[in-house]
Amino acid sequence: MREDTIKLLRECDAGIKMGISAIEDVYDKITHEDFRRHIEDQKNSHAKMQREIRDQLDTYGDEGKDPNPMTKGMAHVKTGMKLGFDCTDETIASLLTDGCHMGVKSLSRYLNQYPNADEGARNVARRLISLEDTMEKELRPYL
Repeated sequence: MREDTIKLLRECDAGIKMGISAIEDVYDKITHEDFRRHIEDQKNSHAKMQREIRDQLDTYGDEGKDPNPMTKGMAHVKTGMKLGFDCTDETIASLLTDGCHMGVKSLSRYLNQYPNADEGARNVARRLISLEDTMEKELRPYL
């Protein structure tokens, strides 16, 4: 149970770090003020969730997990290339939507992969999935 709990929390930690990094990569390029405020609110929600994940990992004496450097690097290159060709709020919304979708998929897979994680960790994973799913839906008007 402890091993599944730590592994699930690590994946949540890596996922939330990836999401915050993606937001930071595009934030300064957003032109519409309402879109910028919305993304800033999302970043704050992600940061709050990150602190909660960090607190749970601390109770297990675990350092957490950074996103896979190859995955993070490829995402950064994709963002740079897409914005280099078409730096619009619509492109930014599309990139963030893709990231949210990937987050929902991978976190759902980890939730299934670690069925013996304690309920607190499983609840955090479900709430993170919900946060990503909600963000994806809220980005649709900006596409």
